Amino acid sequence: MSEFDEYRPPQEPRRFRGKKGAKKRKRVGAGAQDGSKEQRMAEDFEFTSYYGKPVVKAPPWEWPIGGYLFLGGLAGGSALLATGAQATGNKELRRSTRLTAFSAASVGSVFLILDLGRPERLLNMFRVFKVTSPMSIGSWILGSFASAAALPAAVEADELVGGVLPAKVRGLLDKAAGPAGVVAGVFGGPLAGYTAVLLANTSNPTWNDAKKHLPYVFVSSASAAASGAAMVFTPVESAAPARVLGMTAAASDLVATRFMEDNMEPEPKRPLHEGIPGKLMKASEALIAAGGVGSAVAALTKSRAVAVVSGLALMAGSACTRFGVLNAGLEAVKDPSTTIGPQKRRAEARRRAEGLKRSTVTSG
Repeated sequence: MSEFDEYRPPQEPRRFRGKKGAKKRKRVGAGAQDGSKEQRMAEDFEFTSYYGKPVVKAPPWEWPIGGYLFLGGLAGGSALLATGAQATGNKELRRSTRLTAFSAASVGSVFLILDLGRPERLLNMFRVFKVTSPMSIGSWILGSFASAAALPAAVEADELVGGVLPAKVRGLLDKAAGPAGVVAGVFGGPLAGYTAVLLANTSNPTWNDAKKHLPYVFVSSASAAASGAAMVFTPVESAAPARVLGMTAAASDLVATRFMEDNMEPEPKRPLHEGIPGKLMKASEALIAAGGVGSAVAALTKSRAVAVVSGLALMAGSACTRFGVLNAGLEAVKDPSTTIGPQKRRAEARRRAEGLKRSTVTSG
């Protein structure tokens, strides 16, 4: 052994100890909750975020989705108006609403493709039909609606330009336009509201917290947009149903939006009142209210100018609602408190319901 080597005394070989012979090690801090034993080494803490990172991942949606949300509601509401006009024989209102329904659905599909990036991605959404997926159901609703709305719109467009289609083709389209219009009306309601279910089905704190009332807001908003478009493109003497719908939709939109916000948690509701989303929601409220009042004035005065201005206000208010809700969700994920605040309150409520003591971790 070298003189530089350190002398180490011989060690006894390790003896295997079974479960019975093994000594139990006391966990550090065990039993310290009541102060009767060792003191805890870790202090209480309050969780706010994970290294300042967002708790929920931001959705990859941009402005084209906002346009799709608005145009989908406009298309669905217009198809419902067109079905009513078809049943009552209101030719002028039927023509404008049929053309609006198909045009809005077509342009909305373009916006959806812009967000997806490639056209084939839209086609890939039709490979399966999954009942539990709002995205899958919505894709099939959009495809079925656009297909059904195309026939009535073709008939109205041909008549509008003076009849350029061959007589046989025109006869076949005339026979198919009525049933196809009814089918479009059946799919119009789900098309107007399914996007609200799609947003609410995500983990986004603002959208998810409004899931019980957001569909009512979107359906009311779609009705306002459809009635506004009908008032703009339909002669005053034929637009009475659109004016009645405009007044009703304006009132229901304002009530549904207020009721939705009153039933939301403070943190997820905050993005609806701050920044760009807050300005959009305030503008929506003002425009919808003005459009509703204008619809009533147009009904009394039969003024074409008042009807057009009121219709444009209703459409603009509906667009502001859709873009406001979309951007509020995008802003909500940037603040961890929108997710953590409601979670802590729910956890504390469960603890109180179970008769447990106050949690020092979940309490703020």
